[in-house]
Amino acid sequence: MTSSILLATLLCVIAPHDSTAPGVHTHDNYGHGTVPEDPAWERAPRSGAPVFVGVGEARYRWDSDWMKLPEGRKWLGGTHGCIVVDSADRVYMSVDSGPAVLVFAPDGTLERSFGEDLGPGLHGLTIVKQRRAADVGGPPMQEPEVLFLAHTTRQEVLKTTLKGELLLRIGLPAESGKYEDPAHYKPTSVAVAPSGEIFVADGYGLSWIHRFDAEGSYQDSFGGPGGKPQNLSTPHGLWMDTLGAEPSLLVADRENHRLARFSLDGEFLDGTDPTSGLLRRPCHVQFLGKLGVVADLAGRTTLIDDKLELIAHLGDNPNPSQRAQFAITPDLWRPGVFFAPHCARFNSKGELFVMDWNIAGRITRLVPAP
Repeated sequence: MTSSILLATLLCVIAPHDSTAPGVHTHDNYGHGTVPEDPAWERAPRSGAPVFVGVGEARYRWDSDWMKLPEGRKWLGGTHGCIVVDSADRVYMSVDSGPAVLVFAPDGTLERSFGEDLGPGLHGLTIVKQRRAADVGGPPMQEPEVLFLAHTTRQEVLKTTLKGELLLRIGLPAESGKYEDPAHYKPTSVAVAPSGEIFVADGYGLSWIHRFDAEGSYQDSFGGPGGKPQNLSTPHGLWMDTLGAEPSLLVADRENHRLARFSLDGEFLDGTDPTSGLLRRPCHVQFLGKLGVVADLAGRTTLIDDKLELIAHLGDNPNPSQRAQFAITPDLWRPGVFFAPHCARFNSKGELFVMDWNIAGRITRLVPAP
């Protein structure tokens, strides 16, 4: 039985980062919270000439102005979450101010919003096209697409309709035996297998991947901290890879500077070389066909092929002191340069939407321009 997510505004101040906490990373708490707009914030002057990033067939036009915010709203508010795109090319994004989920039409207008009660801490968004009656038998699905939301501060995963109506709630996997202190569980991302099994990354906690059945019952865990190839350090983002003969799980293993691939039974299969320089601090990965994109917190977005090999780096910030920095105010924003890409997603046209981890909220559209 569905129920609507209750609406109630949550406000909080930015908390300092605790470098001694499990899942060490630079922006667990710092950067989660609503930040008052500074009237002095203004975007840096722009020449008006188009700006391009990438090369050859991996060349894109930089578009900073694709969103049309409601009158009276100049900035999104802090962005420390994710983006997903539905089958109609609507763009869903999580923000730290309420309502926490904003839905933009393909033309950039704000179509709807929900999640006033989700406030700071809504981190991961995943959109899943459910299997239809022709695939599994039974009556037609009334909700062919659904959302999964990973919430770090509420320590839970929510499955909802595209309008935010609650379908399923998955809390702390106490059965795993991994959490002597329940406060260490901080889920950041979700991936769903063709079978309906649900994989949850404890990216800001103890670095485990937890597997649940389609109804949310705990099954098992893999990954976790350590120095072996199968171990993880801040598994920040998940992607269900269905390109191969068998589906596999790609993990943006951020503080190990790599992508790691696992079977759906939790066996480590392969991954990128963390010493190659391909990835600095990967946050999320997604594929559109055989073209993949990785949001890299350390100042760039990277395109890869289906063999996980480099195609191009986009918007690489040449200033290391600005990489992975939350408090880059709009007067410092420059077309063609990222600061802290936290999520990147394709739409059906191959356009890219990139979220920077940012105090005012920065979402850039990259339009293919080979």
